[in-house]
Amino acid sequence: MFRAISKHRTTRRLTLASAATTALVLLTAVPAAAHVEVESEKAQALAENVEVSFDAESESDTAGITEIRVVLPEGIAPADVTYGEGPEGWKFTASDDGYTVEGPAVKAGVNAEYSIVVKQLPDAKELAFKTLQTYSDGRTDRWIELEENGENPAPVLTLKAAAPGATPISPSPSETASASPSASPIPVETTPSASPAAQAEEKDDSGLSAGVWAGIVAAVLVVVGGAFYFVRRRGATASE
Repeated sequence: MFRAISKHRTTRRLTLASAATTALVLLTAVPAAAHVEVESEKAQALAENVEVSFDAESESDTAGITEIRVVLPEGIAPADVTYGEGPEGWKFTASDDGYTVEGPAVKAGVNAEYSIVVKQLPDAKELAFKTLQTYSDGRTDRWIELEENGENPAPVLTLKAAAPGATPISPSPSETASASPSASPIPVETTPSASPAAQAEEKDDSGLSAGVWAGIVAAVLVVVGGAFYFVRRRGATASE
């Protein structure tokens, strides 16, 4: 009887352990929260004309994604990015720090997939594309965190080391535009303001500066003083 009870308890413990293991497996198998994924077949530093694909996962069963706003990582200028492919009817618009792709809402619960083409990837180990994902009901998911364990991580593209001999393209269209005179703001003042000392030297109506007039007056005084001294000296000599 003791053996029967012991066997029963052992079987019960094994059953509970098996159930606990199954529950643990099911819990760990739950898919992670939706996010934006990024990938590229040419994910290599300094690679040129690289197509980068994005998959913005949907978190809504009632509203479709209508807009994706991206802040480009350092080293990629908006002028160096062109639109690849995307949902039907969507359009690409560059901004000061990135771009936006938007259009008719995709079907509720369906991911929004699109791609861009980058003129040249920067010499970096990874690139983070901070993303704002907007739905037709006005909701916005913010995938912008750079922390490794963040709740709303930004999509990050890991790059291989640059190929031997690869160099940055110079100058890029964005750099050329920023360096050109037309791209710079019109200056309010083309010449520096005169200092107080310089302003004192401004010319009067006669065309001579105040400094010149001061010199002339000083010279006249010297001449007059010399003449007066000469006359007095000569008078004193004559009286002797």
